[in-house]
Amino acid sequence: MTNQTTPINLTDLTFHELEALIVSLGEPPYRARQVWQWLWQKLCRDIELMTDVSKALRTRLSEAAVIAWPRVLRVSESADGTVKFLLGLADGEAVECVLIPERDHYTACLSTQVGCAMACGFCATGMLGFRRNMTPGEMLGQVLVARQYLLDKGEPLSLRNLVFMGMGEPLLNYENLVKTLEALHHPQGLDFSSRRITVSTAGVRRHLLDLGKTGLCSLAISLHAPTQEKREKIMPGAAKLALPELIEILRQYPLKPRESLTFEYLLLAGVNDADADARELVRLLSRVKAKVNLIVYNATPGLPYRQPSPERVFAFQEILKAKGITTTIRKSKGADIAAACGQLRAEAGCPADGGA
Repeated sequence: MTNQTTPINLTDLTFHELEALIVSLGEPPYRARQVWQWLWQKLCRDIELMTDVSKALRTRLSEAAVIAWPRVLRVSESADGTVKFLLGLADGEAVECVLIPERDHYTACLSTQVGCAMACGFCATGMLGFRRNMTPGEMLGQVLVARQYLLDKGEPLSLRNLVFMGMGEPLLNYENLVKTLEALHHPQGLDFSSRRITVSTAGVRRHLLDLGKTGLCSLAISLHAPTQEKREKIMPGAAKLALPELIEILRQYPLKPRESLTFEYLLLAGVNDADADARELVRLLSRVKAKVNLIVYNATPGLPYRQPSPERVFAFQEILKAKGITTTIRKSKGADIAAACGQLRAEAGCPADGGA
């Protein structure tokens, strides 16, 4: 009985790992740059189509490796132009990612885990629990799928911004996240600037400062509560890192000149949207260089929260602005296809309720 080795997925490899594979096949290192460009710039899905790579290398590479993208199981298109993808992974699991239209470009909201262990009470993904971490190829595959979609549609606007704000807690998949960020930056590959990539975390002590030291992305903190007591009620996983300690860590976070930390604050009617909550938030953020993105809750079946009134949202924003905190209200998109903030909930083989 022969042992069959699972082929390597080339999209899982960093550039240096690909280079090592090419060298192991008896080829000079520069060949890796050719293959890398086929993978990430030309969106190649078949090794045999790499026409400027020698036939001998293509043959050896095909024996050792494959190019595997996530399978597109479903595409949902919103009235506002938002597109949600349900993607099937090699082991039968599924995730969702979202393509969001902006004025002059698109932003992709990417997932990092199948499910999530943080158990935030307002988030549909948290209802799934944690299944597993995504590989670099699976995370990058979301970008490839989104770019191919835009090409196929003849869309003139490009995919310019990436936000890791989909399913999962990115810092709980740190090693794969960093590999993904490094691949995104490679100048012969997808070539995204760090200014165009944002990683959102609910607050994980381990790796928080490590991420800042890489310089590979901007940081957003999913805060959603102004006090430890309220955070424990709605974000039990994140609240394991006490709010005062989280702020102290963030005080040490390396920022570029004129850069601020972005705090995301989801407004839940009657829970965290009172004037008193706004004043507590001002006090909490007075110790760091902060700007705030207010997000109006999007109703999700099975969750007990409500959307605050526009008047309440505006009053909350005005309290923060009056104290000198730059505060914007994020316009939710894709709610009609359950693709808005907190709505992502992918189930393979059944209708997905998901969103970014």
